[in-house]
Amino acid sequence: MEVGVFIPIGNNGWLISETSPQYMPTFALNKAVTQAADRYGLDFALSMIKLRGFGGKTQFWEHNLESFTLMAGLAAVTQRIKIFATAATLTMPPAIVARMAATIDSIAPGRFGINLITGWQKAEYDQMGLWPGEQHYSDRYSYLAEYAQILRELIDTGVSNFKGKYFTMEDCRVSPRAQNVKFICAGSSDAGRAFTAQYADYSFALGKGPNAPTAFADVNLRLKAAKEKSGRDVSAYILFMIIADETDEKAMAKWQLYRDGADQEALAWLTDQAAPNAVAGSNTNTVQLAHAASAVNLNMGTLVGSYA
Repeated sequence: MEVGVFIPIGNNGWLISETSPQYMPTFALNKAVTQAADRYGLDFALSMIKLRGFGGKTQFWEHNLESFTLMAGLAAVTQRIKIFATAATLTMPPAIVARMAATIDSIAPGRFGINLITGWQKAEYDQMGLWPGEQHYSDRYSYLAEYAQILRELIDTGVSNFKGKYFTMEDCRVSPRAQNVKFICAGSSDAGRAFTAQYADYSFALGKGPNAPTAFADVNLRLKAAKEKSGRDVSAYILFMIIADETDEKAMAKWQLYRDGADQEALAWLTDQAAPNAVAGSNTNTVQLAHAASAVNLNMGTLVGSYA
């Protein structure tokens, strides 16, 4: 089993609440968290990417650092932990990502990996004139499949001549090449599971329903079926948030405080932004997030109790 941590690249982490800890992202904060994870023997540290937040009273995720440059800095001040950056694939050509991967790999040899996202929140990309249109909700994993193939070719061989619907490579070259780069994907839809089974090494799984072991059964059963079709082995990373204190009672009181302070304006923005993505199916991760009873915790899986 591997254990990792999402680092605080965006303000307030994953709690959409007025009563949870309020903080801004800084390199110093992320350095402290990642070095602690490295020191305690965690296997990986991952930073997401968000280009526009949900607003509300907490200005949730309105303040974010950039993932690749942050992880390059952290690669230089850690010793053994795996470092994952997130590629917002609508904003960066795969050849540039391959070259950035090679650069970070030269800082931390063999320790760098990439989380691939399609981009689902229109407002993030519309503001820069990069939103490809409403069809992206339906064909985003076809786009990501071409992207991943090119990225894999460039990382593994240094050359790509890929010709597809979205990308055309003409003797595209990247050297030096990164080593042992793994891909992660968090897609929960059937298309997302199929993509992950074909191109990724790890799959993030979000819980559905009550916070019990069976909450992750649906998404992982669909991943299992997709893996059987692709013939590839893909590991599942289960997303949990830990709310802890000296006693169970204190931890539950803390969790209730956070839930009572849920930023309803920010949650409403999330629901509005996620609604168009329903065209991709009711089991997409964004639809799950938007309708989660405990959406105050954006990744939904929550373990509450004493440190013991």
